[in-house]
Amino acid sequence: MRFALLLLALLLTGMVSTAQNQKFTTLTYYQDDTLKLELDLFLPKKPGKQKLPLVLFEHGGGFSGGERSSGHSFSAYLAEKGYAAATLTYTLYMKNKNFGCDGKLPEKIKAFQYGANDFWLATAFFLQNADKYNLDVSKIFLAGSSAGAEAALHAAFWDYKTMNLYPKTPLPPNFKYKGLISGSGALMDLNLITPQNMVPALFFHGNADPVVPYGTAAHHYCPTNASNWLLLHGSYSIYQHLVKLNGSTRLVTYCGGGHEFSGELFHKNQQILVDFLDSVLAGQKTQEHLIVSTGKTNERSKAYQFCD
Repeated sequence: MRFALLLLALLLTGMVSTAQNQKFTTLTYYQDDTLKLELDLFLPKKPGKQKLPLVLFEHGGGFSGGERSSGHSFSAYLAEKGYAAATLTYTLYMKNKNFGCDGKLPEKIKAFQYGANDFWLATAFFLQNADKYNLDVSKIFLAGSSAGAEAALHAAFWDYKTMNLYPKTPLPPNFKYKGLISGSGALMDLNLITPQNMVPALFFHGNADPVVPYGTAAHHYCPTNASNWLLLHGSYSIYQHLVKLNGSTRLVTYCGGGHEFSGELFHKNQQILVDFLDSVLAGQKTQEHLIVSTGKTNERSKAYQFCD
Protein backbone atom coordinates (compact mmCIF):
# COMPACT_ATOMS: atom_id res chain seq x y z
CA MET A 1 0.00 0.00 0.00
CA ARG A 2 1.47 3.35 -1.00
CA PHE A 3 0.60 6.51 0.95
CA ALA A 4 1.15 10.07 -0.25
CA LEU A 5 0.53 13.38 1.53
CA LEU A 6 -0.92 16.03 -0.76
CA LEU A 7 -1.00 19.53 0.70
CA LEU A 8 -1.31 21.26 -2.64
CA ALA A 9 -4.12 23.77 -2.86
CA LEU A 10 -4.62 22.55 -6.41
CA LEU A 11 -6.75 19.65 -5.24
CA LEU A 12 -9.00 21.95 -3.25
CA THR A 13 -9.29 24.96 -5.55
CA GLY A 14 -8.51 23.46 -8.95
CA MET A 15 -9.80 24.97 -12.13
CA VAL A 16 -13.24 23.90 -13.23
CA SER A 17 -13.32 22.20 -16.60
CA THR A 18 -13.51 24.51 -19.61
CA ALA A 19 -15.49 21.89 -21.55
CA GLN A 20 -18.87 23.55 -20.96
CA ASN A 21 -19.49 24.09 -24.67
CA GLN A 22 -19.32 20.40 -25.50
CA LYS A 23 -22.55 19.34 -27.23
CA PHE A 24 -24.67 16.47 -25.98
CA THR A 25 -27.66 14.43 -27.10
CA THR A 26 -30.64 13.77 -24.84
CA LEU A 27 -31.87 10.18 -25.12
CA THR A 28 -34.60 8.12 -23.50
CA TYR A 29 -32.93 5.05 -22.07
CA TYR A 30 -36.03 3.47 -20.58
CA GLN A 31 -39.76 3.96 -20.93
CA ASP A 32 -42.88 2.05 -19.94
CA ASP A 33 -46.48 3.01 -19.22
CA THR A 34 -45.60 4.98 -16.09
CA LEU A 35 -41.91 5.82 -16.30
CA LYS A 36 -39.64 7.71 -18.69
CA LEU A 37 -35.92 8.00 -17.94
CA GLU A 38 -33.57 10.21 -19.94
CA LEU A 39 -29.86 10.81 -20.13
CA ASP A 40 -27.51 13.29 -21.75
CA LEU A 41 -24.84 11.60 -23.86
CA PHE A 42 -21.53 13.35 -24.54
CA LEU A 43 -19.29 12.03 -27.32
CA PRO A 44 -15.90 13.18 -28.62
CA LYS A 45 -16.21 15.85 -31.29
CA LYS A 46 -13.89 13.97 -33.61
CA PRO A 47 -14.93 10.31 -33.85
CA GLY A 48 -12.07 7.86 -34.17
CA LYS A 49 -11.81 4.33 -35.46
CA GLN A 50 -11.53 2.73 -32.04
CA LYS A 51 -14.65 1.98 -30.05
CA LEU A 52 -15.19 4.25 -27.07
CA PRO A 53 -15.16 3.41 -23.37
CA LEU A 54 -18.32 4.64 -21.63
CA VAL A 55 -18.84 6.25 -18.22
CA LEU A 56 -22.34 6.36 -16.68
CA PHE A 57 -22.94 9.00 -13.98
CA GLU A 58 -25.68 9.54 -11.38
CA HIS A 59 -25.86 12.77 -9.38
CA GLY A 60 -26.32 13.24 -5.65
CA GLY A 61 -29.34 14.53 -3.79
CA GLY A 62 -30.41 11.95 -1.24
CA PHE A 63 -32.47 10.03 -3.82
CA SER A 64 -34.98 12.88 -3.61
CA GLY A 65 -33.55 15.75 -5.65
CA GLY A 66 -30.81 16.90 -8.00
CA GLU A 67 -30.50 17.14 -11.76
CA ARG A 68 -28.55 15.18 -14.35
CA SER A 69 -27.13 18.50 -15.58
CA SER A 70 -24.83 18.47 -12.54
CA GLY A 71 -22.85 15.84 -14.43
CA HIS A 72 -22.43 17.94 -17.57
CA SER A 73 -19.03 19.41 -16.71
CA PHE A 74 -17.57 16.00 -15.85
CA SER A 75 -19.13 14.31 -18.89
CA ALA A 76 -18.00 17.05 -21.27
CA TYR A 77 -14.45 16.80 -19.94
CA LEU A 78 -14.47 13.04 -20.49
CA ALA A 79 -15.66 13.53 -24.06
CA GLU A 80 -12.73 15.86 -24.68
CA LYS A 81 -10.44 13.10 -23.46
CA GLY A 82 -11.82 10.43 -25.79
CA TYR A 83 -14.57 8.90 -23.67
CA ALA A 84 -18.30 8.58 -24.12
CA ALA A 85 -20.10 9.79 -21.01
CA ALA A 86 -23.75 9.83 -20.01
CA THR A 87 -25.30 11.64 -17.07
CA LEU A 88 -28.58 10.07 -16.02
CA THR A 89 -31.95 11.10 -14.71
CA TYR A 90 -32.88 8.31 -12.34
CA THR A 91 -35.68 7.29 -10.00
CA LEU A 92 -35.79 9.67 -7.01
CA TYR A 93 -37.62 7.21 -4.82
CA MET A 94 -37.21 9.25 -1.63
CA LYS A 95 -38.90 12.37 -3.01
CA ASN A 96 -41.52 13.49 -0.47
CA LYS A 97 -40.37 10.70 1.85
CA ASN A 98 -38.30 10.83 5.06
CA PHE A 99 -34.64 9.91 4.49
CA GLY A 100 -33.66 10.90 8.03
CA CYS A 101 -33.23 8.86 11.19
CA ASP A 102 -36.96 8.63 11.87
CA GLY A 103 -37.89 7.46 8.38
CA LYS A 104 -38.73 3.97 7.17
CA LEU A 105 -35.79 1.64 6.55
CA PRO A 106 -37.43 -0.41 3.73
CA GLU A 107 -37.90 2.83 1.78
CA LYS A 108 -34.23 3.74 2.15
CA ILE A 109 -33.13 0.34 0.87
CA LYS A 110 -35.64 0.54 -1.98
CA ALA A 111 -34.16 3.92 -2.96
CA PHE A 112 -30.71 2.28 -3.26
CA GLN A 113 -32.28 -0.49 -5.32
CA TYR A 114 -33.98 1.84 -7.79
CA GLY A 115 -30.80 3.87 -8.23
CA ALA A 116 -28.81 0.72 -8.98
CA ASN A 117 -31.49 -0.59 -11.32
CA ASP A 118 -31.46 2.61 -13.34
CA PHE A 119 -27.72 2.13 -13.88
CA TRP A 120 -28.55 -1.37 -15.12
CA LEU A 121 -31.28 -0.04 -17.43
CA ALA A 122 -28.89 2.53 -18.93
CA THR A 123 -26.28 -0.19 -19.35
CA ALA A 124 -28.78 -2.41 -21.18
CA PHE A 125 -29.71 0.52 -23.43
CA PHE A 126 -26.10 1.12 -24.46
CA LEU A 127 -25.41 -2.57 -24.94
CA GLN A 128 -28.28 -2.61 -27.42
CA ASN A 129 -27.06 0.57 -29.13
CA ALA A 130 -23.32 0.04 -28.93
CA ASP A 131 -22.75 0.10 -32.68
CA LYS A 132 -24.81 3.26 -33.13
CA TYR A 133 -22.60 5.16 -30.68
CA ASN A 134 -19.36 3.28 -31.40
CA LEU A 135 -19.03 1.93 -27.86
CA ASP A 136 -16.81 -0.78 -26.44
CA VAL A 137 -19.22 -2.76 -24.26
CA SER A 138 -16.35 -4.37 -22.34
CA LYS A 139 -15.30 -0.93 -21.06
CA ILE A 140 -18.30 0.49 -19.19
CA PHE A 141 -17.62 2.39 -15.97
CA LEU A 142 -19.98 3.56 -13.22
CA ALA A 143 -19.63 6.90 -11.44
CA GLY A 144 -21.66 8.79 -8.90
CA SER A 145 -21.72 11.43 -6.21
CA SER A 146 -23.30 10.83 -2.77
CA ALA A 147 -26.60 9.01 -3.47
CA GLY A 148 -25.37 8.40 -7.01
CA ALA A 149 -22.20 6.83 -5.61
CA GLU A 150 -24.27 4.55 -3.37
CA ALA A 151 -26.27 3.54 -6.43
CA ALA A 152 -23.08 2.89 -8.40
CA LEU A 153 -21.54 0.75 -5.68
CA HIS A 154 -24.64 -1.40 -5.32
CA ALA A 155 -25.04 -1.66 -9.10
CA ALA A 156 -21.49 -2.98 -9.29
CA PHE A 157 -21.68 -5.48 -6.44
CA TRP A 158 -25.28 -6.49 -5.74
CA ASP A 159 -26.48 -9.84 -7.05
CA TYR A 160 -28.20 -8.81 -10.26
CA LYS A 161 -30.68 -11.68 -10.37
CA THR A 162 -31.83 -10.99 -6.83
CA MET A 163 -32.11 -7.20 -7.02
CA ASN A 164 -33.24 -6.63 -10.61
CA LEU A 165 -36.64 -4.88 -10.80
CA TYR A 166 -36.94 -4.99 -14.60
CA PRO A 167 -36.62 -8.61 -15.80
CA LYS A 168 -37.86 -7.65 -19.27
CA THR A 169 -34.72 -5.53 -19.77
CA PRO A 170 -31.97 -7.95 -18.77
CA LEU A 171 -28.22 -7.62 -18.79
CA PRO A 172 -26.19 -10.47 -20.32
CA PRO A 173 -25.21 -13.28 -17.95
CA ASN A 174 -21.94 -12.60 -16.13
CA PHE A 175 -21.84 -8.96 -17.25
CA LYS A 176 -19.21 -7.00 -15.31
CA TYR A 177 -18.37 -3.31 -15.21
CA LYS A 178 -14.84 -2.19 -16.00
CA GLY A 179 -14.52 -0.04 -12.90
CA LEU A 180 -16.16 2.67 -10.82
CA ILE A 181 -15.71 6.13 -9.32
CA SER A 182 -17.40 6.95 -6.03
CA GLY A 183 -17.64 10.40 -4.47
CA SER A 184 -18.65 10.05 -0.80
CA GLY A 185 -20.54 6.82 -1.34
CA ALA A 186 -21.09 3.75 0.82
CA LEU A 187 -22.10 0.11 0.63
CA MET A 188 -24.51 -1.80 2.86
CA ASP A 189 -22.36 -4.94 3.08
CA LEU A 190 -18.63 -5.35 2.41
CA ASN A 191 -19.24 -9.05 1.80
CA LEU A 192 -20.92 -8.06 -1.46
CA ILE A 193 -17.42 -7.49 -2.85
CA THR A 194 -15.62 -10.74 -3.62
CA PRO A 195 -12.45 -11.69 -5.51
CA GLN A 196 -14.71 -12.75 -8.36
CA ASN A 197 -16.73 -9.55 -8.80
CA MET A 198 -14.36 -6.81 -7.61
CA VAL A 199 -13.43 -4.10 -10.11
CA PRO A 200 -10.90 -1.25 -10.00
CA ALA A 201 -12.34 1.56 -7.91
CA LEU A 202 -11.49 5.18 -7.15
CA PHE A 203 -12.96 6.77 -4.02
CA PHE A 204 -12.86 10.31 -2.69
CA HIS A 205 -14.44 11.32 0.62
CA GLY A 206 -14.15 13.75 3.51
CA ASN A 207 -13.27 11.77 6.63
CA ALA A 208 -15.52 13.95 8.82
CA ASP A 209 -18.60 13.41 6.64
CA PRO A 210 -21.67 13.57 8.93
CA VAL A 211 -24.06 12.18 6.31
CA VAL A 212 -22.42 9.23 4.58
CA PRO A 213 -19.79 7.62 6.85
CA TYR A 214 -16.21 7.66 5.66
CA GLY A 215 -15.51 4.45 7.59
CA THR A 216 -18.14 2.10 9.00
CA ALA A 217 -21.02 3.70 10.89
CA ALA A 218 -24.74 4.33 10.74
CA HIS A 219 -26.08 6.39 7.85
CA HIS A 220 -26.46 9.98 9.13
CA TYR A 221 -24.93 8.61 12.36
CA CYS A 222 -28.44 7.75 13.53
CA PRO A 223 -28.82 6.33 17.06
CA THR A 224 -29.27 2.57 17.27
CA ASN A 225 -32.92 2.91 18.28
CA ALA A 226 -33.79 4.93 15.17
CA SER A 227 -36.42 3.47 12.85
CA ASN A 228 -34.20 4.25 9.85
CA TRP A 229 -30.93 2.95 11.32
CA LEU A 230 -28.70 1.41 8.65
CA LEU A 231 -25.04 0.46 8.97
CA LEU A 232 -23.00 1.62 5.99
CA HIS A 233 -19.43 0.98 4.93
CA GLY A 234 -17.93 4.12 3.44
CA SER A 235 -14.98 4.81 1.18
CA TYR A 236 -12.22 4.04 3.68
CA SER A 237 -13.76 0.71 4.70
CA ILE A 238 -14.33 -0.34 1.09
CA TYR A 239 -10.81 0.74 0.15
CA GLN A 240 -9.33 -1.37 2.95
CA HIS A 241 -11.48 -4.33 1.94
CA LEU A 242 -10.30 -4.12 -1.67
CA VAL A 243 -6.69 -3.90 -0.52
CA LYS A 244 -7.17 -7.09 1.51
CA LEU A 245 -8.58 -8.75 -1.60
CA ASN A 246 -5.51 -7.56 -3.52
CA GLY A 247 -7.70 -5.43 -5.75
CA SER A 248 -6.81 -2.26 -7.62
CA THR A 249 -8.04 0.82 -5.80
CA ARG A 250 -7.32 4.45 -5.00
CA LEU A 251 -8.64 6.64 -2.21
CA VAL A 252 -8.47 10.41 -1.88
CA THR A 253 -9.16 11.47 1.72
CA TYR A 254 -10.02 15.08 2.55
CA CYS A 255 -8.92 15.33 6.17
CA GLY A 256 -11.52 17.22 8.17
CA GLY A 257 -13.79 17.48 5.15
CA GLY A 258 -17.53 16.89 5.28
CA HIS A 259 -20.14 15.83 2.74
CA GLU A 260 -19.43 18.93 0.66
CA PHE A 261 -16.57 16.96 -0.94
CA SER A 262 -18.95 14.41 -2.50
CA GLY A 263 -18.69 16.11 -5.89
CA GLU A 264 -15.21 17.59 -5.53
CA LEU A 265 -13.38 15.72 -8.29
CA PHE A 266 -16.38 15.68 -10.61
CA HIS A 267 -16.23 19.48 -10.74
CA LYS A 268 -12.55 20.28 -10.09
CA ASN A 269 -9.31 18.65 -11.19
CA GLN A 270 -11.21 16.19 -13.37
CA GLN A 271 -7.94 15.00 -14.90
CA ILE A 272 -7.40 12.95 -11.73
CA LEU A 273 -10.45 10.89 -12.69
CA VAL A 274 -9.34 10.59 -16.31
CA ASP A 275 -5.92 9.38 -15.15
CA PHE A 276 -7.67 6.67 -13.13
CA LEU A 277 -9.81 5.60 -16.09
CA ASP A 278 -6.80 5.58 -18.39
CA SER A 279 -4.82 3.46 -15.95
CA VAL A 280 -7.62 0.90 -15.70
CA LEU A 281 -7.84 0.64 -19.49
CA ALA A 282 -4.06 0.22 -19.61
CA GLY A 283 -4.30 -2.72 -17.21
CA GLN A 284 -2.33 -0.98 -14.48
CA LYS A 285 -2.89 -1.98 -10.88
CA THR A 286 -2.51 0.34 -7.91
CA GLN A 287 -3.25 0.56 -4.21
CA GLU A 288 -2.86 4.19 -3.33
CA HIS A 289 -4.14 6.50 -0.60
CA LEU A 290 -3.81 10.23 -1.25
CA ILE A 291 -4.30 12.44 1.81
CA VAL A 292 -5.40 16.04 1.37
CA SER A 293 -5.37 18.61 4.17
CA THR A 294 -8.41 20.88 4.27
CA GLY A 295 -7.15 22.87 7.24
CA LYS A 296 -10.10 21.66 9.28
CA THR A 297 -10.10 19.32 12.24
CA ASN A 298 -12.78 17.66 14.36
CA GLU A 299 -13.38 14.51 16.39
CA ARG A 300 -14.25 12.30 13.40
CA SER A 301 -11.11 13.39 11.57
CA LYS A 302 -8.91 12.87 14.65
CA ALA A 303 -9.90 9.20 14.68
CA TYR A 304 -7.55 8.72 11.72
CA GLN A 305 -3.91 9.20 12.69
CA PHE A 306 -2.81 9.77 9.11
CA CYS A 307 -4.55 13.18 9.32
CA ASP A 308 -2.34 14.36 12.18
